[in-house]
Amino acid sequence: MRWRGARRSSNVEDRRGMGGPLIAGGGIGALVLTLLYVFLGGDPSAIQGTGAVGGGAPLTQADEEMGEFVSTVLGYTEDVWREQLPAQAGVAYQDPTLVLFSGLVQSACGTAQSASGPFYCPIDGKIYIDLSFYQQLRDQFGAPGDFAQAYVIAHEVGHHVQNLLGVSEQVYAARQRLSEGEGNELSVRQELQADCLAGVWAHHSERSSQILEEGDVAEAMRAASAIGDDRIQARTQGEVIPETFTHGTSEQRQQWFRRGLDTGRVEACDTFNATRI
Repeated sequence: MRWRGARRSSNVEDRRGMGGPLIAGGGIGALVLTLLYVFLGGDPSAIQGTGAVGGGAPLTQADEEMGEFVSTVLGYTEDVWREQLPAQAGVAYQDPTLVLFSGLVQSACGTAQSASGPFYCPIDGKIYIDLSFYQQLRDQFGAPGDFAQAYVIAHEVGHHVQNLLGVSEQVYAARQRLSEGEGNELSVRQELQADCLAGVWAHHSERSSQILEEGDVAEAMRAASAIGDDRIQARTQGEVIPETFTHGTSEQRQQWFRRGLDTGRVEACDTFNATRI
């Protein structure tokens, strides 16, 4: 991915080194929690995970460079959505804040630990990410690459776009009236739409800034596949239970990202009215 030298967003709040210590260990249990909440736009405080070490350590050169990378990716998302959301949906884009943390973080949605993975809080309009997640994505789930990392951010920004469009509020209200299984299906559609919106972002970033290098799309597709509900369940519990899915299968996640990437259209991401997802 071409990103060096590009504009960095000023909407980054770096809280790395400010987190409290976490309980050591966690193993596969913490890993499962991480992946289940990688792209969840809801309240991460429900997770009582364990995992990464706490804050307090000085930032390394690699830490600083990763901070530069995510602020650049956020800048790319701002450039696209400031133009495309008003043009395509008639809604003004309000930049979200991206919070970098290590170990533990307080959000308007509650307290979250590293095991919750990246998340978007619709109450404060902020995206939260402990960058150690990228190491897990690379080493434990075979999804390396800078564009895979950019896809993670773009998906969370997709949840912010949903919030601005009123989708998040509608989904929350509808889930209060539905059974658990029906609520899970609605959650899947919400997550797949965020995948599609990440693809819309990639489409327009490529057209305006030529950010893509050879293999980048494959990196994003591998990341989408790695965190499909079916892949996670098969790996962690040895069986797949579709009625418990909350994010979509590997195939669905890839399909909807590709749809946004190919079309560049927000209207193409209407997962809620799609007969078949």
